[in-house]
Formats: sequence, C-alpha cells, structure tokens
Amino acid sequence: MNSDIIVLGSCSVDFTTFAERLPKAGETIHGKKFMTSFGGKGANQCVAAAKLGGKTTLIANLGEDKWGHEYKVYLEKLNVNTDQIQLKSDFDTGIAHISVADSGENHIIIVAGANGSITPGHISTMDNILEAGKILVCQLETPVDATITALRRFKGISILNAAPAQPCTNNELLKLATIFCVNEVEASVIAGVDVSNVEKAKKAIEVLLQKGCQTVIITLGADGAVFASRADSTAVFVPAKKVTPIDTTGAGDAFIGTLAYLLAYKEDMSMKDKIKLACDAASESVKYIGTQS
Repeated sequence: MNSDIIVLGSCSVDFTTFAERLPKAGETIHGKKFMTSFGGKGANQCVAAAKLGGKTTLIANLGEDKWGHEYKVYLEKLNVNTDQIQLKSDFDTGIAHISVADSGENHIIIVAGANGSITPGHISTMDNILEAGKILVCQLETPVDATITALRRFKGISILNAAPAQPCTNNELLKLATIFCVNEVEASVIAGVDVSNVEKAKKAIEVLLQKGCQTVIITLGADGAVFASRADSTAVFVPAKKVTPIDTTGAGDAFIGTLAYLLAYKEDMSMKDKIKLACDAASESVKYIGTQS
C-alpha cells in the first residue's frame, strides 16, 4: 500500500514517572504517578500525521517481544501502514525513561534497542515505497547511515528532525533534507549558538543555512518557532498560542507530524501558515499526558 507520508524512525515504549519537580543530580524524590505508553519520535510523528487523516507508512524495527507485537497492533488500529515494520528476534524493543514535573518540563533517557538495527541495506530495498511518497520524515533516534540512504533516494520533500541533539551532525544530513527542524537545545548544539531567545534563534538559522541547509525551522517551545530558507534568508518568527502545559513530552513530534501532513495535503498554504498550525498542534498536545495524545 502506497502512502503520501513516509516516516523512517523509532518506536519505543515510554516508561513515565510524574513528580512535583525533576530531581537534582544524585537526588531521590517521591513521584505521584507512573504510566507505560507507546512513543519514539518516529512513531509519534507518524501517528500525529495519521490522526489528521494522512496516509502514512512507518519504516521501523521493533523487538520480537511482548512490546513489539502490541505496538504493531496498536499502530494498525490507527491506520498506520505497518508493512515496513520488522520484528527483530535478536533485539529488544526500544524504550524511553521519562520524568515529568508538574510544570510540564521533562527529562528523557532512551535505549535504542531494535531502533538501532535499521541498516542502509534495509532502506535500499524500498525504492518503490519511497518513489510513491510525497513527504519523508526522519530523525536521529535511528542509525545515521540509514537516514542518509533514505534522504539520498527520496525525491520529494524531506524533513529531518535532528533530535536527539548531536554536536557533530553529518553535514550531508544538513544538505540533503528539504527542511531541517530542531528545537532550541538542538540548534544550540549543532550551530554552536546559545539559542535562548528569538534573536539568537535567527543567528543560529544563519549559521545552519551557511552549513548547507535548504530551509531551517527552530522551534522555541511555548514561544513558537522561527524559520528561514536559502531562497528567503530573512528569518520569520511565528508565535505560539499560550496554554497551561501538563506534559510537554512529544510536543515537538506533534509539530513535525502536523507539518508533514500540511506539506502533503495543503500545498497552496504558505510556509508561515503551515508552521503556525503546527505550533497550534504542539500547543494543544501539551494539555494532555503522553506523546501520542
């Protein structure tokens, strides 16, 4: 089954604890609640696009274990095409340990598991799928060489969400993606600019465009996003609507999934308007617990 939106990315099981605040280094505190849910940046972004009505395919690896089988069934119920999800007997399903404070802020540690087993050879067998897609979405929770292979072979609009942040991000990654999207922390690491406000985000975009990016979007959490492109290097700030956050985990994934949907199906909409709607989706997502709510 061909899809308009193809996501190459991670599937993880989220083990989330909630507490009044995040612990300091070396500190043990009491939590209020614990929950298990499905996550991973790739799956989160794919589910966000699917819930909007997008025809999506997820390319991912899961462990051939309890979590892997349950996750695949869950995605199928959300109308995500899972034909390209492999269950790997020699790997566990990836996991994420998430701590969430009452403020909505979070800390996350991921263990890749089967997510780390996606190979360039695996991707090279998927030309028919890639050729049929309008949008390709990638992140950095899966091996970089597989991501580069997908970006090289894809001929449509590609989005690279360069997360988690890596200081030595491959310059080919920056150049291959049609849209390079990062949050303020990731932008600081990759551009070498302390992105603490809108003006510094604009400076980071300037650096990233000089590194070869085609279009850069830097999301700024509750403040919104800034974007610019090589075609129009004047950075534009798009404010987000103000909400009271409950859980900010996955807000960036809601942004990316919504943007992918709009790029696929709202071709006449301006980039500024697409980013505004993606910001609205991210703002809405933080009002609920979980990364796929």
